[in-house]
Amino acid sequence: MKLLCSALVFALFATSTVADESAAPLFVSTLNNLDDKPVALAQYKGKPLVVNFWARWCGPCRAEIPELIKFRNAQHGKVEVLGIGIEDKADAAKEFAKAYDMDYPLFVAKEQGIPLMQALGNSKAGLPFTLFIDAKGQIVQKKLGLLKPADLEAGNALLQKK
Repeated sequence: MKLLCSALVFALFATSTVADESAAPLFVSTLNNLDDKPVALAQYKGKPLVVNFWARWCGPCRAEIPELIKFRNAQHGKVEVLGIGIEDKADAAKEFAKAYDMDYPLFVAKEQGIPLMQALGNSKAGLPFTLFIDAKGQIVQKKLGLLKPADLEAGNALLQKK
């Protein structure tokens, strides 16, 4: 029984490489930025992306923010990091982003957050959830759970192969 539980936990939080699944639901979305202004995410199409879904109340989400910041700085101009907060209020998300020095584009998903995650392959809508999307708009890797440096390296290697 213990082995079965361990296997289930591993499966839940494992990184998965996907067979070029479309990220179209992301690119047809319009989400508000932290100034509560609508932004069409289509403007990010054609660029390699790391898209991270997070929430202020999510401990693992907070823990991975420094790694996302380091990754973005290391990949400046090659890969963009986008953060999508499963949040209702831009002001609260803005305060949180400032406290955590989140220097990448951030959006609040409001009521669109959970359906968007589900449309992108996170059927349980767990957090954190991270996608690696190539310049062709295809999801090349997904990660449900805490993102680690090795996950970023592996995802980046897939993005660079495309």
